[in-house]
Amino acid sequence: MHVEPIRCLRPAPDRAAHFVSLPYDVFTRAEARSYVEAHPTSFLAIDRPETSFSPDHDPYAPDVYQRARDLLDERVSDGTLVRDDEPCYYVIRMEQDGHRQTGIAGGIAVEDYETGVVARHEVTLAAKEADRISHIRATDAQTGPIFCAYRDQPALDGLMAHAMEGLPLYDFFDEQGLRHVVWRVSAHGDVVAMRDAFARLPRAYIADGHHRAASAVRVCQERREAARAAGRSSSEAARADAPWNHFLAMLFPASQLRVLPYNRVVADDGGLEPAELDAALAATGLTAGPPQASPARPRARGEMGLYHEGAWRALRRRDPSLTGDDPVESLDVSFLQSHVLEPVFGIANPREDPRLSFVGGSAETGELERRAGARGVAFLMHETGIDELMAVSDAGRLMPPKSTWFEPKLRSGLLIRSLTR
Repeated sequence: MHVEPIRCLRPAPDRAAHFVSLPYDVFTRAEARSYVEAHPTSFLAIDRPETSFSPDHDPYAPDVYQRARDLLDERVSDGTLVRDDEPCYYVIRMEQDGHRQTGIAGGIAVEDYETGVVARHEVTLAAKEADRISHIRATDAQTGPIFCAYRDQPALDGLMAHAMEGLPLYDFFDEQGLRHVVWRVSAHGDVVAMRDAFARLPRAYIADGHHRAASAVRVCQERREAARAAGRSSSEAARADAPWNHFLAMLFPASQLRVLPYNRVVADDGGLEPAELDAALAATGLTAGPPQASPARPRARGEMGLYHEGAWRALRRRDPSLTGDDPVESLDVSFLQSHVLEPVFGIANPREDPRLSFVGGSAETGELERRAGARGVAFLMHETGIDELMAVSDAGRLMPPKSTWFEPKLRSGLLIRSLTR
């Protein structure tokens, strides 16, 4: 695949800890507003520019996206953001709660996305794409990195280890306690070696950021077509260093990634009494254990925890082999959707049904209990493995929505890739 060094805007080292932020889509509108009020110069103010307006203002109005551009320009003018004028790769190590992962930031070729070399496992929604497309157009920059995984490659491991022998560009903890250590790779020989190592990599997998990727690619395609319409030759419009031919990504070895469960909560039990719910679950091929006060935590694939009417129960699929070798149907989240959520609770469209909510990551089970309340039902899931994700992608298939939750989340604002400057 093709991963090129990139020119970036990035925060000055003494401001990075208070500038970087969690991705825009982990905040509700109210949460984003509250965070920006407390952190007015954080990157989230640029990523969620509607926070500069009244709550009843249209968050997708043109002046909202113009505000993002204005704020980005302000952060350049006041020295918060500095420029790296020469193309670089960046080796990024993230550490939190005893977990460590190290990857490389660069620009993935749009062509690799178009041809499937960059594999996807999730369908994107047009409305969410449109928001990020407008944001990229207005800011003239790719501001949210795409989180990608690749099957481990010793050559890249060696190049990262070599880079980490030097002095880091950054070493800081953000407000959530995530440590970032970043090294810049700019020496010609090291850049060539890293580019060549990526060229031997057959495929990368989007772990998180499907909407950001689709939006970044769409704007790149627009810029490429505009270059051709302006009279530039096809070869010039497609040249390797043209900014519209790559999108910002951070790529990590799959073995280092930490995938956590993505749990489900149904707001009501569909009017089923406990005995009726037990019978319905048994008919789907699930065996339920006795009620217990403590959370029934799954320990392996094929296991789930059920919370209903103040008690937890362990669930086990009686015969996981019934789904055969199908990489999608064998997923626990797929089994739950097709055998339980739809036939038992009538949730045919998990993306849009307001009765269904998702709780991902390291959230305590108390949040599941709170959302379920007196009559709802919560399902505590076993995590979907990175091997399962890659198998689905390799088969050209899609997972159910909210199948994987990766921690730590990549921070936005650490690297910003301009499309023109």
